[in-house]
Amino acid sequence: MTANGCSGCRNTDATSFDIPFTMAFQPIVDVSAHRVWGYEALVRGVAGESAFEVLSHVTEQNRYGFDQACRVKAIELAGAHTGNGDAMLSINFMPNAVYEPSACIRATLAAAARMQFDTKRLMFEFTENEQMLDVAHVSRIVAEYRRMGFLTALDDFGAGYAGLALLTNIQTDLIKLDMELIRGIEGSKVKQAIVAGLVGIAAALNIVLLAEGVETEAEVGALKSAGIKLFQGYYFARPEVETFRTMTEIAA
Repeated sequence: MTANGCSGCRNTDATSFDIPFTMAFQPIVDVSAHRVWGYEALVRGVAGESAFEVLSHVTEQNRYGFDQACRVKAIELAGAHTGNGDAMLSINFMPNAVYEPSACIRATLAAAARMQFDTKRLMFEFTENEQMLDVAHVSRIVAEYRRMGFLTALDDFGAGYAGLALLTNIQTDLIKLDMELIRGIEGSKVKQAIVAGLVGIAAALNIVLLAEGVETEAEVGALKSAGIKLFQGYYFARPEVETFRTMTEIAA
């Protein structure tokens, strides 16, 4: 760490990657209010390359720059297409990246100011699927982001390394239930019982649950009955490059 922040934070040149990238956006729907609650930004190559292909070009040397450039690109696109609306913008970050959140947030804040994008509309999510080398450090990142007024989310909950043990150390604003808990839940007493338990835990901790990977009307019905209001998945809309689907378009 230097007086100007960590050295990784200065590596923010998106042009250094082998594959130029952009963002696809998938709506997050509040079914109780019948509105688009937010959009998750998902990296894609500008020539149609998948997220996997783009991410395969990320190295230890360019990881921080890539992370920063993704945030900036997502905010620029959301600012240009959604204006001063109230829909949230969910941005992923890498839990094992070793950086100082208060220093490395500068490019994000600068992009938001440039696009006149309200930072209260920003949510940062990390995945439970990647084993964390330093849970305490990730906890500090989450705490600092929340202090700065951002929402935080734990993605892929129920499919990763730590499960409930991770939740004892890190409490985010939202938990995104992994699609393996969702798939076919209407016909599974076991999945229904697990989700019901998580609904109770989340309510006690003042955490909002979001069901992701939803594909069928039956899954939506079972999850609504369990008390879940936020949904994301192909049933509503697929991710689309530089596109922000409205509720009217989703319902059509």
